[in-house]
Amino acid sequence: MRIAIDVMGGDQGPQAIIVGAAKAALHHSDLELLLFGPSRQIVAEFSRLPQPMAAAASRLVVCDAPNSVAKEATAAWALRHGRDSSMALMLRSLAGHGPHGQIDAGVSAGNTAALVALSRRELGTLPGIGRPAISTAIPTRNGKRCYLLDLGANVDSPASRLVDFAVMGAAMAQSVDAIERPRVALLNVGAEATKGSRSVREADAILRRHPAQHLFAYQGYAEGGDLFGGDVDVVVCDGFVGNAVLKSSEGLASMLVERVQAVFESRLSGRLASLLARPALKRLQQELDPVRYNGASLLGLSRIVVKSHGGARAEGFYYAIVRAMHEVEHNLPQQLVQRWQSLP
Repeated sequence: MRIAIDVMGGDQGPQAIIVGAAKAALHHSDLELLLFGPSRQIVAEFSRLPQPMAAAASRLVVCDAPNSVAKEATAAWALRHGRDSSMALMLRSLAGHGPHGQIDAGVSAGNTAALVALSRRELGTLPGIGRPAISTAIPTRNGKRCYLLDLGANVDSPASRLVDFAVMGAAMAQSVDAIERPRVALLNVGAEATKGSRSVREADAILRRHPAQHLFAYQGYAEGGDLFGGDVDVVVCDGFVGNAVLKSSEGLASMLVERVQAVFESRLSGRLASLLARPALKRLQQELDPVRYNGASLLGLSRIVVKSHGGARAEGFYYAIVRAMHEVEHNLPQQLVQRWQSLP
């Protein structure tokens, strides 16, 4: 498996991304990673890799890309001036236009707007899909997960786009989690039919009579608290709402783990309880840690692209690469095409 990496996109700099890539290569012997960025800078970072990660450097291929897309750049700037950026060259190689041969997926922690715009230009969308959506999985109460989309690719979405997101999210849950008929809901401010924006109400009416009912079970409206209850598999919203929900959930999870730990350690008796409860606390921290869920899919593109959180450190970027690997293993774009073509 070969995955292309945009080394210059993250807030933490190339080192975090290269260490995360080296960890992925170390843990997966069949993986080759192509690193796009200034070659001298990448090679210099190789010399700083801790042992035994340095042993994995033989499967990290340096692909020179002299420039990068700044995090404050607009999508229009990226389209006009970013052709020789690490992000654009990574995507062009993924499309098969570079000298690097077949590449299975791409991963970037860079500017979201630029990544969506460049991905649409370099890769194109699948037949019948107008715009890609960013989707990720969040943990639920029953130990499973719920797919949330969109997370920022489309800030203000009309009803027809929300319906497309529902079909794509259901296909994702079917393909990756083997859920025969995923339960799909629209995120809203209440369960009543009169609640919500016009686009959400229109999408609700369309989904209730949608011809793809054999692909998913539409549940109506879901409120914020329903995301973690385990009663729905896919929750659909526009990108503004989805991004706010995701970032709030990540912050809440981090705070809860810290507060629980602080309560146990605040008194002598608490310290003893903390020692006894340490295995359970560690398991809770692992389950809630947003780092383990880093990596969001750009659903609807012709190829697999995963967006890492811009602030992700090495461990988080490693999980974004793992997310890309899972999508390659499930041949996600082809699964989406097959389900889209099965619609009446």
